[in-house]
Amino acid sequence: MTDTKQYPLLANPHVRLTGPVDQNMYHQFRHCLENAPKDGSIVVAVTTLGGDPEIARTMGDDVRLLREYDGRELLFLGKQAVYSAGATFMSYFPREHRFLTRQTRLMIHERQMHATVNLNGPLRMCIATLKAKLHEIEHSIHIEEEGFRALAEGTHTDFETIRNRAPENWYIEAEEAKQLGLILDIV
Repeated sequence: MTDTKQYPLLANPHVRLTGPVDQNMYHQFRHCLENAPKDGSIVVAVTTLGGDPEIARTMGDDVRLLREYDGRELLFLGKQAVYSAGATFMSYFPREHRFLTRQTRLMIHERQMHATVNLNGPLRMCIATLKAKLHEIEHSIHIEEEGFRALAEGTHTDFETIRNRAPENWYIEAEEAKQLGLILDIV
């Protein structure tokens, strides 16, 4: 196990996010970022059972912009559960900036859709409705795969492995995540 004194910044995160990845979490995230020190690294601690993947991507884009335009170093600290949209958010941090606490679990899965398609009206309109839903599904898969590629970048785990394991709700314990190179270390 890693000597936690090796990473003293992780002991007192600047941003602490718990609960579902949703609009409330995004507002809390923005508020914490605005109140974080203006210099030095920022530690973002996350515990979540998942939520809205588009909110996770929005938060991730904020991380990317801070890194690219302000030159800030942001560190991800997953605590206990980093499921679904939480793993999507984690993918926006470079592998060398990802940490998990002991006994934390990641969970990676495919995006979910719950929809009913109602066909009613002229036949050509029915075809257009079906094509629109198919395009939505195809585009969602493309976005999902972008996230899987980002998660795999710089690790010992390739995109295909993540994509192939995702349909079964892939639970990864902290030690396995470290062995797979998905994170830098465990604290």
